[in-house]
Amino acid sequence: MENEEDFDVRWADLRQNIKSMFGKKPDLNAILFLIGVQELGQGVREFTKEEKQDLMHIATCKLLSLSGYYALEGLDQEGWPHWKSVKPLPACNLKEQERMLKWHALEYFDQMK
Repeated sequence: MENEEDFDVRWADLRQNIKSMFGKKPDLNAILFLIGVQELGQGVREFTKEEKQDLMHIATCKLLSLSGYYALEGLDQEGWPHWKSVKPLPACNLKEQERMLKWHALEYFDQMK
């Protein structure tokens, strides 16, 4: 298990790498949006506010699928992925939820290397 300092360094490195590509250092929500766009696989385009929320939901499900909490059910007619919960998430506070998503985001990008 990695310690808090190593985790923080990995997170800062990921944010810096994304900044070098897009010119702006992203927060967790921006990273979730990027993952959602990647998982949707329809390229970069303008998204409505509702679609942006859907993209962040797709990203969250994708990330939590890395630990078996969600499974991909399939794609709808427009090609948007749909997920189903397969096991309950552990009870945790907001800070713990954020850390869990950050950890999964790091794993996601590590798998892309």
